[in-house]
Amino acid sequence: MRHLMLLLALTASAARAEDAKLFNPSDYPPGVQTALRYANEECTSRDGGEVIFASDTVRRIDLTGDGRDDYIVDFSATRCGDRETTYCGTGGCVMKIVVTLPDGNSREVFDGYVRGYKIMPPSVKRGAARSIRFDLHGSFCGGFGAQACVKQKAITATPFAFKQP
Repeated sequence: MRHLMLLLALTASAARAEDAKLFNPSDYPPGVQTALRYANEECTSRDGGEVIFASDTVRRIDLTGDGRDDYIVDFSATRCGDRETTYCGTGGCVMKIVVTLPDGNSREVFDGYVRGYKIMPPSVKRGAARSIRFDLHGSFCGGFGAQACVKQKAITATPFAFKQP
């Protein structure tokens, strides 16, 4: 049993090290790097150690329909030292959406906790913004934590947040 636990710990450690090698925050534009700095600041404030990003922490996709890359920064698999729940709670995990503006700069348009999300298929209308279906804490729909709460939002350059009633 001890050998199995040691093997599992070594395998998990090797997987985290591999993710850290594959992910490089400097591969992304400044607006995304700013969003990623949140993880470092949060981890430091909790005396957590080194931040380990998963290789899929940042998803590059045109959400606004303008042909430019936009970014979903999902901290659900990000680790703060040995802690696996620094960026997640009962409301889900921290997610940020950063869009690229026509002048090449970027803007964070969403920063919140989500339990999950699904990018909806693009509209047949060329240049239309993509929508994301967000699975949220039940309180965003007037309920409580365990209740389902789904909200859908078209992603544009205008910042948004989900409010609790």
